Amino acid sequence: MIYAVIDTNVLVSALITHNPEAATTKVVRHLLERDFIPMYDEAIIAEYEDVLHRAKFPILPETADALISHIIENGMEASRIKFEEPMPDEDDRVFLEVALSEEDSFLVTGNQKHYPASARIITPAQFLDVCKQKDN
Repeated sequence: MIYAVIDTNVLVSALITHNPEAATTKVVRHLLERDFIPMYDEAIIAEYEDVLHRAKFPILPETADALISHIIENGMEASRIKFEEPMPDEDDRVFLEVALSEEDSFLVTGNQKHYPASARIITPAQFLDVCKQKDN
């Protein structure tokens, strides 16, 4: 099974795009189809709730709530593994530390520059390749 932490920017992008073929949209489709297990902790869920409900995004509250509920119901609550190095954006530390808690898990983000270089930190398009390889 594939384990992945989905950065908030991926969810926002998927929910506001008008392109059904966008990589972020496809990642959320794989999420909803249970093709991977989303990983989260309390802080990640809190960020999802905060960001997905911001007035500046044209996301219906019921859509945001349904997606968050799906992640909680079908995902895996994980502990954080402390990452000692400084990060470009400290607010993103929780996403990396949760991803580190499961061997061979991924952190899927549209902002790779916010994280240290790692083969585990991948873009939505790269994650689609991971999902495709699983199917083969």
